[in-house]
Amino acid sequence: MKLACLDLEGVLVPEIWINVAERTGIDDLRLTTRDIPDYDELMRHRLSVLDKHDLKLSDIQDVINDMGPLEGAGEFLDWLRQRYQVVILSDTFYEFGMPLMAHLGYPTLFCHKLAIRDDHIVDYRLRQNDQKREAVKSFHALNFKVIAAGDSYNDTSMLGEADAGILFCPPQNVIDEFPQFPVTTNYAELREAFIHADKSI
Repeated sequence: MKLACLDLEGVLVPEIWINVAERTGIDDLRLTTRDIPDYDELMRHRLSVLDKHDLKLSDIQDVINDMGPLEGAGEFLDWLRQRYQVVILSDTFYEFGMPLMAHLGYPTLFCHKLAIRDDHIVDYRLRQNDQKREAVKSFHALNFKVIAAGDSYNDTSMLGEADAGILFCPPQNVIDEFPQFPVTTNYAELREAFIHADKSI
């Protein structure tokens, strides 16, 4: 019994915060978990930038509503779902992620929640610290084998906990720091990596 666990942004959909930065011209919002490993540090930075520029939740959701999956993501996800139960483990928020799930056939999504007041994002609420790794640990306790794929620093504990971990289009700094994980650069390679991992676990 095997599960496939995928990160969302950078694996199935574009990076939300980068799209917001491009739409608004606020370069300070371009930073992601590819750049800053400490998630709380990253989110505190983002919240201060939103406050400084009076950027509202609805402004961000307007950007998200114009986004869709990465090219080929839907077909890859369909291929994966024919072979595994699929769970998306993301450090995004339900207020951001759910509109994107419609484009992907509403896969199961585990992520976090925002604290909203008068359409302003005032804080965030983690579902659980290191929730991607903890989810994989819980799946193991249920006697599932797990193959996981992600692209950023915040995915590496999930990849390490999984029976097989795969990097998808990661930045060079993540490749250099985590050479134990195979690197894939497109969905054809990711499919092959899943096939190889499936045989090895």
